[in-house]
Amino acid sequence: MKKTYQAVVVGGSLGGIMAAYALSKEGIKTALIEQYSWIGGQLTSQGVPSDEHDFIETTGATETYRAFREQTRAYYRNHPDIIDELKDKKIFNPGNGWVSKNASDPRLSLKLLNDLLKPYTDSGILDIYLDTKTLGADKMDDVVTQILIEQNHIKTIIEADYFLDATDTGELLPLTETAYVTGAESFDETKEPHAPKVGNPFDMQPITWIAAIAYDPNNETIIDKPVMYDDYKSYIMPFKESVLSWYAAGLEQGSKRQFSLFAHAPFDHTPAMFTYRQVIEKNHFKSGVDYSVTLLNWPQNDYFFGNIFEDQNALFHQFKAKQLTLSLIYWLQTEALRDDGLGYGYKEIKLVPEVLGTKDGLAMAPYIRESRRIKALYTIKEQDISKKYAKQAPDFRDSIGIGHYHIDLHMTTKTKTYFFDETYPFQIPLGALIPIETKNLIAACKNIGTTHVTNGCYRLHPVEWNIGESAGYLVAYCLKHHVSPKAVYEQDELLKAYQQHLVSQGISLKWPAHILEGKHEKRS
Repeated sequence: MKKTYQAVVVGGSLGGIMAAYALSKEGIKTALIEQYSWIGGQLTSQGVPSDEHDFIETTGATETYRAFREQTRAYYRNHPDIIDELKDKKIFNPGNGWVSKNASDPRLSLKLLNDLLKPYTDSGILDIYLDTKTLGADKMDDVVTQILIEQNHIKTIIEADYFLDATDTGELLPLTETAYVTGAESFDETKEPHAPKVGNPFDMQPITWIAAIAYDPNNETIIDKPVMYDDYKSYIMPFKESVLSWYAAGLEQGSKRQFSLFAHAPFDHTPAMFTYRQVIEKNHFKSGVDYSVTLLNWPQNDYFFGNIFEDQNALFHQFKAKQLTLSLIYWLQTEALRDDGLGYGYKEIKLVPEVLGTKDGLAMAPYIRESRRIKALYTIKEQDISKKYAKQAPDFRDSIGIGHYHIDLHMTTKTKTYFFDETYPFQIPLGALIPIETKNLIAACKNIGTTHVTNGCYRLHPVEWNIGESAGYLVAYCLKHHVSPKAVYEQDELLKAYQQHLVSQGISLKWPAHILEGKHEKRS
């Protein structure tokens, strides 16, 4: 079987959804191909509630992202069982998770994202392929001509004018022989102050296999002891604590931080981990909700023991990542020091599979912090955005959006490096989305031209959303005006016209001046 489209988006991440949305809105016949049964990437199938900056209520996101946030709150305001205090409240946090300004149930996010695309699937301008693998690609003279996909054991060749890689691991890059990098670049390559003297393409940020857990005072069921529990319990971190403990890496190399479940005295000086990524708040409902639910994405289940791509043991590392999360749950249920003075073990903790749409309560997909990254026309470096090393906030001539997050390097898989540093509110440069060679492939997710150091700044929800949306409008612009992405990047007249269209679609290209002098939020 063979099908033809104008544009194909591979990966139903937030970037992929917004690329497909923008293309469809522009009347471009588009296919969206997703490996799992849920679209939405980190917000749904990976189980990561939205990480957002302090300015999100007024600026720092596209209009479509802001509308999505409002739709989320509107759902809860109008819920028949919601408490009276929230019915007319403009700004509130539905799930009460303190890492997010707008934490919510992944199932609601899935519904809203499907609703966003439904007018275009109904009209036939957009086809969505779920549970579909991308197996291969053909390329000629630096142009991708077709890809091979498989759905329900049926293989289909798909031809298109443009292909957008919106997978969390940059899966199209090796398939299309598009030049890319992985892991840590050396100082000689990037001149970044935090770059290592010797680079290592296999030294990546950890994945996390997230689980949905509830706090149910009536629960008595303890999960089976994971087969790798003893291995993880005996593993000692660089800061001399077990990986299964209330201690985790701090903000600087070699440091550690103490945590607790609810930060009750005498542990009220530590962060409360249950509410960290809480997405369902029982007390927000008069009835119908029996317990609060959090998404288990803690430093303690960051899987830094290996990589799930560019590694011959990738499948084994996926298994071990799940084992680490299950081991953390078992430790919480049986051995964790309680902060209410009642000894050890929280039997109240239980898995809630329905929240993530799986049988075991673990997410459908792992949360990916660091992707394969294209060798781009422009690569964003630490000295572009760091408050410590840049004299001012970046001002890119080719800005296609804005975002903000810190340089946040979780413990890496080879050198066990970790650190945290502040950045200016930044821009997203168009050059970072365009490969140096492949002419009709655009990066539309966390696979853009960043480095090992800066990648983490561009991985959060509002930024990825903006990247995908702008990527979709770029391809539509190129198709309608018969120009190449590289030409748009290089020629001021084309660039300005494209940027004006982005602004007309509610995408901000610059931060307000007063924000650039504002305070920044703490790490989340």
